[in-house]
Amino acid sequence: MRRRSAIKLTLAFAAAAGLAAAAFAASRPAPAISKAQFLGSYTWKLKQPWFGGFSALKISAGGREMTVLSDRATLVTTSLQRKDGLISGVTAHSAHGLRASTGKMLTGFAGDSEGLAIAPDGSRYISFEGAARVARYRRPDGRAKVLPRPKAFRKLPLNKSLETLAINARGHLYTLPERAFDKHGQIPVWRWNSSRWSRPFSLPPRGGFLPVDADFGPDGRFYLLERDLTLLGFRSRLRRWDITAAGPENETMLLQTGPGTHDNLEGLSVWADAAGRMFATMVSDDNFLPVQRTELVEYALPR
Repeated sequence: MRRRSAIKLTLAFAAAAGLAAAAFAASRPAPAISKAQFLGSYTWKLKQPWFGGFSALKISAGGREMTVLSDRATLVTTSLQRKDGLISGVTAHSAHGLRASTGKMLTGFAGDSEGLAIAPDGSRYISFEGAARVARYRRPDGRAKVLPRPKAFRKLPLNKSLETLAINARGHLYTLPERAFDKHGQIPVWRWNSSRWSRPFSLPPRGGFLPVDADFGPDGRFYLLERDLTLLGFRSRLRRWDITAAGPENETMLLQTGPGTHDNLEGLSVWADAAGRMFATMVSDDNFLPVQRTELVEYALPR
């Protein structure tokens, strides 16, 4: 979210939402718990006008390459240096400002880019939170091809809409809003199957956490990164599900941090190394504020 976004959330509003979500969650079966293992954290610093506000990322090449998206419509490609498996450096190779379908550079409200999914053919799909929509970019410097916008997208609240984007092995896109529960108090999920949008299932909220990114792992499971803001700092949570024909099953809580453990984690990428070991890499949105930092955090995931 373009937060100053997170920083400007009022505690009263967050508390009210948390109580409502907690009441609903109390009626749901508790998730299984399988703990992710913290590996390391790296603070990325770079003196470039576009640097900061990162809301999504994708790790590739066995953990050696990273594509990262700023919430000011900038897509950056990088390589990662590692020492003993942990991130020890980041080299930025290119930074492209995103364009509208007209070819004009995106800025302001229209350029609030939040979610990133990369298709097997290299196309980048990006979700936007201002004017809620999903666009395809064949090239980072090319024009956007905006996917059809269902009526439900147009009704989403400003600055709380399409925060996440994930793509599965079949090439289907999944997106969900940061704060827009349905009439049953659940988190709605929409799917694009290359021709139309549908709403195949919803997910249960729990506590005061709100969705900020999602990904399909190499194991085919759906992973959801969530965040909560407290007086003592940000909390982060990671849950996963098996997505079946009957809907999401086997909800598992992999990670829940205490306040201030990490910065404002907003982007998630789930990937595997050459040995098949799975990892979650997350990036924080510093809101372009000097009191925050761009943090890359990694956890090893249990099978």
